[in-house]
Amino acid sequence: MTGLILGSGSRARRQILSDAGLNFEMMRPLIDEGEVKQRLRARKYPVSGLPLRLAQEKALSLSRNYPGPLVIGADQILLHDNKQYDKPADMAAARQMLQRLRGDTHQLVCAVCVACGDDIVWTCQDRADLAMWDFPDSFLDRYLASAGDRVCDSVGAYQLESLGAQLFSEIRGDYFTILGLPLLPLLSFLRQYREYEVSFA
Repeated sequence: MTGLILGSGSRARRQILSDAGLNFEMMRPLIDEGEVKQRLRARKYPVSGLPLRLAQEKALSLSRNYPGPLVIGADQILLHDNKQYDKPADMAAARQMLQRLRGDTHQLVCAVCVACGDDIVWTCQDRADLAMWDFPDSFLDRYLASAGDRVCDSVGAYQLESLGAQLFSEIRGDYFTILGLPLLPLLSFLRQYREYEVSFA
């Protein structure tokens, strides 16, 4: 086993770390994310704190079973018009979401943490603001037909690194945060943590 585990099933996060040349293993967190969200919402947990709390629970669910490596957990939420949005369940939900977001600005709040054993050893949370242009339904239909059901892998029904860029007029924030993993702060932490030696793939 390597000294680094990505506790996620996200293809985007895997690609970010792979492109950065890191040597890591990928495992799905050992939690029911939907159940955790439901429990926190029932307790009226602050929406702004949800990504960090979920990132921590994801990381700890694995680090307690694999106490040697560092485990990365991450989570992201979308906020628009005082509402929080999760990943769309299907293409029809993705279409409705994009109809609500177009012509306006929404926020992506992304958190990442690193756990080792029973401890959270580092956390980071960042936010980006994204403005969509007011595209017509005909454009939206062409976009969804071209992008396919992979849009349902994203909390905003888009991948900024590909066709999703066509939806936006302006973005303010870190590119990697938008993709779902604030990479540069994470790399900085890994270089400094107990003289942790970054292993390149």
